[in-house]
Amino acid sequence: MARASKREEIAEAALQQFHTHGFNATGISDITAAAGAPKGSFYNHFSSKEESALEALSRYGAGLRFDILTTPGRPALERLRAHFEHLGRDTVDSGFTRGCLVGNLGAEVADHSEEIRTAVRRGFDLWASNIRQALTEAQEAGDLDGALDTAAAARFILSAWEGTLIVARADKSTAPFEAFFHMVFDVTLR
Repeated sequence: MARASKREEIAEAALQQFHTHGFNATGISDITAAAGAPKGSFYNHFSSKEESALEALSRYGAGLRFDILTTPGRPALERLRAHFEHLGRDTVDSGFTRGCLVGNLGAEVADHSEEIRTAVRRGFDLWASNIRQALTEAQEAGDLDGALDTAAAARFILSAWEGTLIVARADKSTAPFEAFFHMVFDVTLR
């Protein structure tokens, strides 16, 4: 009888290992051990650690809960705030050991891997587009200044978020989140 594929377990373990420890600190043996799979089985499913990181980015992106930003039924700025509150809880719940995998890989690997750099850029582009859409909806509803450049604001908010995650992890504190929410929602977008 043929053995069951371990691809799903390996892919999920790669996501968790890269997110918690980073790309360079994660070895293939770490991934396969976390997956409960023999080391050799990794190469049955991925040609390289870089390929598994690309899969991890894809999986992580699916978990960013863009649906919070796009599901109608409540004001756009409330949805935007709820999106970032959800992401902040993940960082706090992990004990400040994980930030954003997109940002982490962008900082750690993008200078050395064109494929990962491209995937990171696409991830940020998609995220900024979703933020921009929420800001545009807020403008259309009269909840946000119509003169605001929503594309620039979306990039600014995303960049501020990524910096917030770095400082929150370094401080092991929610104070950077409090500053982010105040400056973005009470000052910039009021």
